[in-house]
Amino acid sequence: MSVDDSKREHPVRTGGPRVLVAGASIAGPALAHWLRRWGAEVTVVERAPELRPGGQAVDARGVAREVIARMGLDAAVRAACTDTAGAHTVDADGRVLETFRADDEGGDGYIADIEILRGDLAQVLYDATRDGVEYVFGDRIAALTQDADGVDVVFAGGDRRRFDLVVGADGLHSELRAMVFGPRERFLRHLGHVLAFYSVPNKFGLDRWLLEHQDQESGRSALLRPIQDATRAMAMFYFPAAGFDVDHRDVAAQKALLRERMAGLGWLTADILAHLDDAPDFYLDQVAQVVMDRWSSGRVALLGDAGFSSSPMSGQGTGLALVGAYVLAGELAAAGWDPAAGFDRYEARMRSFVEANQEIGRLNAQSRALPGPDAEPRPDFTGEWFAELVGRAINGVELPDYAGVPGTTA
Repeated sequence: MSVDDSKREHPVRTGGPRVLVAGASIAGPALAHWLRRWGAEVTVVERAPELRPGGQAVDARGVAREVIARMGLDAAVRAACTDTAGAHTVDADGRVLETFRADDEGGDGYIADIEILRGDLAQVLYDATRDGVEYVFGDRIAALTQDADGVDVVFAGGDRRRFDLVVGADGLHSELRAMVFGPRERFLRHLGHVLAFYSVPNKFGLDRWLLEHQDQESGRSALLRPIQDATRAMAMFYFPAAGFDVDHRDVAAQKALLRERMAGLGWLTADILAHLDDAPDFYLDQVAQVVMDRWSSGRVALLGDAGFSSSPMSGQGTGLALVGAYVLAGELAAAGWDPAAGFDRYEARMRSFVEANQEIGRLNAQSRALPGPDAEPRPDFTGEWFAELVGRAINGVELPDYAGVPGTTA
């Protein structure tokens, strides 16, 4: 492709179906792993010039942990984990109000047994797939046209290639989704909150415990969480915003908004914000879900946040990406790479699982909503209904054994 050769990783040709995956965060490389195992020739294109380091801490619970184990990556993932012991919620003076441990609920609680920075998990997946998958960094899909037999793709770098299938795993603001399914406003559901995070020097005495301060009256919260590098910590902020009109690529405007909305929160907020301008990995965006009736059109499908973001409020975005990658690749292989049959089975298996996780995301957002006469009542998370919903969100999808499907290499 028309990029610097140093940004390319060349695959070993298998003679299987040619699949293009857009996005090299978590969903894309995870899908590439399984597609390659089942015999496909896979290309992953990523608009960034290299893997993005750091990022939010993400979790793997229930069936997602099983997918990691089936990938043979359990040891590698655990070696890169944050090693967080648990979480304390604290008041403005730092006094502990509530404690959650990483071994609660068998490792599937608020702080999961497997908790890892998004960038570290992406690195593990990339390292596990780079020898058999073509990675192209610094490029993106500029246009595509599909017919009954394949998809013609034009890349922004000028190259033109033909693939049998194309999958968008390019996140909440998926360009491929907009290109094939329509404008993002049609599918994006803003949950009334904004999330920001960035790494800071660990000058706060943080030692394996996450600290969170919530202000119920303003709906705002500030968090500090440990990462593997004990000299650093990850800062996070939530604040309510009924509307959100800041460009997700306008970093200066985002930082100004964060300072404005978090002013006067108290606790350690001012000290954390003092490091904002020096942050190498600042991120801010709306807390949103992607809701679609279909995740496929012809020979193009969507995976992860691009197709069914459950929002950070669910704590399950990574789990959905990992499980979705396993099911999508497996169902395509089991269908003999027929997109209509494979995509239909993928959606049928994943739909209820996705909806359960999106419901948890909406409920958690509702629980943080500003109080007022028109506000919805905050959910009662103590009922049996919520325990049942959590069970469906963590383990509510079957993981077939695809190793025996014809043509697979497992």
